[in-house]
Amino acid sequence: MELQGMYGTRNLAGSGESSKAPIPGTPLFDGKAAGRGYQLNAMCYSFNDASNRAAFLEDEDGYCDRFGLTPQQREAVAARNVLAMIEAGGNIYYLAKLAGIFGFNVQDVGAQQTGMTVEAFKQMLLDQAQPLQERK
Repeated sequence: MELQGMYGTRNLAGSGESSKAPIPGTPLFDGKAAGRGYQLNAMCYSFNDASNRAAFLEDEDGYCDRFGLTPQQREAVAARNVLAMIEAGGNIYYLAKLAGIFGFNVQDVGAQQTGMTVEAFKQMLLDQAQPLQERK
């Protein structure tokens, strides 16, 4: 089943078909991505438990083995590269737990997503907020 929206034709979730990303360069988390990222997302979900976060920090490779991460997923995790994790099927909501373990905050992830330094990303946010402050 398809929907016609402001970004063109999109297939409904669960249809088994991918649709084109609504914003060029933006990965779409669809059924294929969910299947591709199952192991990584299952591992990240496990981090809801503090003892699992500690186990990951104690033996990262062993913990990745436990969930059967693919070579692409392992490489992305080892590199602390959130964009590569998304490309490997990671869901940003699950990856947030892993980002927290790495000590990343929202600005760190935003900087990775935009290809900017953290400092430049923070400045961009401040620059965008300036007109809002002037309206007060």
